[in-house]
Amino acid sequence: MVFRYTSDQKAIRAAKDRLKAHLLALRLFQDQISVVLRSYGRIVLATGHYLRLAFKPLLFVIVPLTFLVVQLDRYLGYEPIKSGDAFLVKVRVAKAEALNNVTLQLPDGLEASAPAVHVPSENQVVWRAAAAKDGKYVVNVHASSQRFSKTVVVGTGLPRLSRVRLCGKFWERLFFSGEPALPQNDFVEAIEVQYPPRGIGFAGIAWDWIWLFLTLSLAAGFLFKSILGIEI
Repeated sequence: MVFRYTSDQKAIRAAKDRLKAHLLALRLFQDQISVVLRSYGRIVLATGHYLRLAFKPLLFVIVPLTFLVVQLDRYLGYEPIKSGDAFLVKVRVAKAEALNNVTLQLPDGLEASAPAVHVPSENQVVWRAAAAKDGKYVVNVHASSQRFSKTVVVGTGLPRLSRVRLCGKFWERLFFSGEPALPQNDFVEAIEVQYPPRGIGFAGIAWDWIWLFLTLSLAAGFLFKSILGIEI
């Protein structure tokens, strides 16, 4: 509907008709080289004209669609951790020298199942933990007398999940984090919880949600453009 009311429907229809006419000329006069060459040139020009007409409504559609996809991914992209399953907590620090000063404090209901692993090449320290029961937990990371928190969701269903909590980086947070920014500091840049990716069963196939969303959106678009008489 947005495409319909923000586009020049008559001009798009005319541009598509011209493009079809030039394609038809290629088939009808394929043995006349001069006509074929002119038709190829006109096809390129007609395609450019059509894309120019379609670009304006796409500008209106792409902004809300992008934010819709970002929000849907918080619910459909990953599953909460299942009770009893192991998961990783990763902390990225500003400098590798600070790795030895970072510790993890787990609340009741979460237990560490392996010692911390330092990855100096990535400025990361990683812990493996497991949950005894369902719930929404807060883990605390201590670095040089400062404390930083991150939520961990254990259970089932479609809760809103945030894999990472970031310090600063507004645009990265907008697309990849569903939590407030970490307080400004010189030590911890990010705290990440490794949630398992979600697969959605449809038509006998386990889909990543974004591919299923795009497939059904395209099918619905082609269906309703005919029903509503919209030229795309």
